[in-house]
Order: sequence, then structure tokens, then C-alpha cells
Amino acid sequence: MTEAYIIDAVRTPRGIGKPGKGALSHLHPQHLAATVLKALKERNNLDTASVDDIIWSTSTQKGKQGGDMGRMAALAAGYDTKASGTTLDRFCGGGITSVNFATATVMSGMEDCVIAGGTEMMSYTTQVGAEEADAGITPLGMGSGNPALDAIHPQSHQGVCGDAIAAQEGISREAVDALALESQKRAAHAIAEGRFAKSLITVYNEDGSVALDHEEFPRPQTTAEGLAGLKASFAALKDFDLGNGVTFAKQIQRVYPDLEWEGVHHAGNSSGVVDGAAALLITSKDYADKHGLKPRARIISMAAIGSEPTIMLTGPEFAAKKALERAGMTASDIDLWELNEAFAAVVLRFMDAMNVDHSVMNVNGGAIAMGHPLGATGAMILGTALDELERSGKSTALATLCIGGGMGIATIIERVN
Repeated sequence: MTEAYIIDAVRTPRGIGKPGKGALSHLHPQHLAATVLKALKERNNLDTASVDDIIWSTSTQKGKQGGDMGRMAALAAGYDTKASGTTLDRFCGGGITSVNFATATVMSGMEDCVIAGGTEMMSYTTQVGAEEADAGITPLGMGSGNPALDAIHPQSHQGVCGDAIAAQEGISREAVDALALESQKRAAHAIAEGRFAKSLITVYNEDGSVALDHEEFPRPQTTAEGLAGLKASFAALKDFDLGNGVTFAKQIQRVYPDLEWEGVHHAGNSSGVVDGAAALLITSKDYADKHGLKPRARIISMAAIGSEPTIMLTGPEFAAKKALERAGMTASDIDLWELNEAFAAVVLRFMDAMNVDHSVMNVNGGAIAMGHPLGATGAMILGTALDELERSGKSTALATLCIGGGMGIATIIERVN
């Protein structure tokens, strides 16, 4: 079987995902995707006519984020018309899914050069969600909106699920706030040391002026006292009437009848709403040698799993275990871990279940501090893991995410230079 290598990884800064307030919010989503694709082309002197495919992830494929962004952004980036493109959706896990699909096509020997990545402009998609809510359609993260599905697998709100997991695992408000504070501290330290500089790409406006060249979301001024003073965001939402007396809490209690909980998550210990894009260049060794490219890492294992859909956010444990087993590895063989900080309790539960010390988990902060641009996040954290392996001289990293609908995904990489 052909081995697959990561040649390069790039990403935009994350912009605040609020219309008119974030530095990227006025741009078209394809513009962000084209920005990272153009960067891969220029940084690697890439012959885009030799790119077999571009596999892209976008979670909300509607309006400006519809229309096969993988292909259209490549054209906007000046790629040769021979470079094909497609777009997929696996909610929050799409960014890593795109990488795993690209890896599989290279490892199969069917393709030699594939670009994988994703884009999400939440400043735009939150508007789409508001419009759907006004129309009586349930947006992503607000239950399935499908009575037939809810009768089989009740779907709740992801924030309510995060709170329920905290109660299930005995995780306190103090613990989730402490993890959130550490995420902010680590991100601030990483930014101050320039740890993201290798992958970070400036986003320019159409007129050539700088739109954003730094992380916009982190709040380094965060304090324990400030976090403690925030009101839990999902405590009231759990009792929101979805109709006929059904609430988000009752959806969960249909499967976990004895589970009771109070809210512990809020804006300060949950993932941030942001805009962003990321891309990785993945090739065979033969392609890299032929085109004078130097591999940075080898992809050694990957896995996707379905997990319990009602509580929804426990999948990373099982995806990581599956990826490790396929590689003939154990958790102790992994030097660095990247787990998307969707909600603080998700990370705390995972570290306990996998016996992973916080000192090797999200060492440069995570989505609580920097934000979670859904379809792009998986590609972003893989690039972050690779940069940190090279900076620290370590060997292996595992990146994983929880996913809506009850899924998990994981990828293990090994530094090669």
C-alpha cells in the first residue's frame, strides 16, 4: 500500500464570527477557501494541473457556502482547470474527514496529489440558522427537527448535551472553568511565541488591503473570577418547549431517564463562533520526490465511528481507540493530542477515559480560546499538531473531534523530518 504524506498545512486566522463585527465577516466564504489554496500553490510551487482532487469540508452548505466550494474556490485561486474538487459535510468532523478521504485515495494508489481542507464562515451561517428558526426549521445543534428520527434516536441541543455529560461524569463548574482558563493562557503563550506563524496565512481584501493577519478571537484578559461570574448558557435552554411538551432535557432523559443536571457551560468554556479556512497538501512519496517536495509527516492511521446520538459528544474516545488499534499503538505512544474543545466537559471526559495528561493535550490552547469554524476545524488542528511536533522535536500526534449526531473521528500522524 502506498504511504500518504503531509507536505504542507496552512490556515487563515480565525475571525470573530459575528456579522459586521468580525474582520472576515464581509468576505465571501469562497474567498477564504481560495486564500489557503493559493497559499499552498505559491508556498510549494505547486503544478496545479497535477492536483488529482480537492476534497473540501463545509458544514452549512447553503447560500454562499453551497455550490461545491472545493471546485469553485480552486478556480478562484487560479488553479488549473484539470484540478477537480468536491465538498462534503460531516458537521464538526468534516475537516479531518476531508484529510482522511484524501489520504485513502493516495494510499490506494488511485491518486498521487490531493488537497484537503475546509471553510466555515459562522458570521454567515448563524444568519442562515436564524432565518431557518424563523421559518420553523430546526437549525444545526438544535435537535434533529425530524419527529420520525427523534422517535428512534432523540436529538438534543449540543450545549445541553455538554452539560449532561458533565453531570454524567461528575465534572464540576470549577473544573470546566479551569480548563477554559488554561486554554486562554496556552493560546496567549503560543501566539506570543509565534508558534502558529508557520501555518498562518494573511487574508487580504479584494482591493489588496489586509483583512486579518492575526487571531481575532482569543481573550487573554480572561480570569477565573470572570469565568465564575458568567451565567450558564444552556441551563434555561434545556427546558425550552420544542412542542407538545417536549424539551431538550426530556429528549436526553428518554435515553437516560435517571440523569439530572444543572448547567455548567457558558460562552467562556465553550468553543467560540468564528470564521476561518484551512488546507493540507497530501501526496505519495513518489509524487513528492518527482516534484521536489519535502514531506513533513506521514499519516499512519485514521478512524471514524458512530457513537450514542442522544448525548452526542462522546465519540472522540472511541474514534481514538479505533485509530490506535489500527496502528498497533496505545495512548502512551502518542506525544501530542489535539481534541477540539467543543465544550470543556468533552475534553475533561476524554482525558479521563483515555488516561491522557493535560500537559500533552491542546498544548497551544484550543477552540475555547481560538474558536471552532465547524467544517475547517479538523484541518486546522491537524496543522497545529504538525507545527508543534516540529517545534518540539516530538514524533507522533493524534487529532480528534466530537461530531453532531453522535460520531467521532481521529487521525494519527508521525513527523518525518
